[in-house]
Amino acid sequence: MAGITSAEVKESLEDLAQQLRQAKTPTAKERLQVLYWLKQEHPPSISAIAKAIGKHRNTLQTWLSMYRDGGIEAMLNLKKSPGGVRVIPQWAEDALAKRLQEPEHGFQSYGAVQQWLAQSLGIEAEYPAVYQMTRYRLRAKLKVARPQHYQQDSQQREDFKQTLQTTSIC
Repeated sequence: MAGITSAEVKESLEDLAQQLRQAKTPTAKERLQVLYWLKQEHPPSISAIAKAIGKHRNTLQTWLSMYRDGGIEAMLNLKKSPGGVRVIPQWAEDALAKRLQEPEHGFQSYGAVQQWLAQSLGIEAEYPAVYQMTRYRLRAKLKVARPQHYQQDSQQREDFKQTLQTTSIC
């Protein structure tokens, strides 16, 4: 690749201009712009083009190598990373979601969710993974009723709730 200063662009200048206008992503526009500049009658050098678009000249050489090997489609094809493998499999996430829907079987904490996963499903997961899955992917909040003092009068509490409802209407 060293020593290559330009590439033979097969498409016409009008075709490249049309594709440049129709490009949807900034990456595609940059790559098409490089081809457009190289197709002109007096094309600038690769270093000048790299400086103009704010990329290193080796990046442009990589793009041009992809263009030479597979054409414009190969140059515009962007590969997407698949991401990491989840620690908690989908079937376990579904089982947890089902368990969270049951009001009588709630969890006191995310640590309790972590223990339930280990004991019931045999999945050892770190606390942050359990928290992230439960809180953000399943959108569940572990709401637990606040403890009540044993001397508190339940009848007096119910009377207060009734009074509160009637005064809030006014």
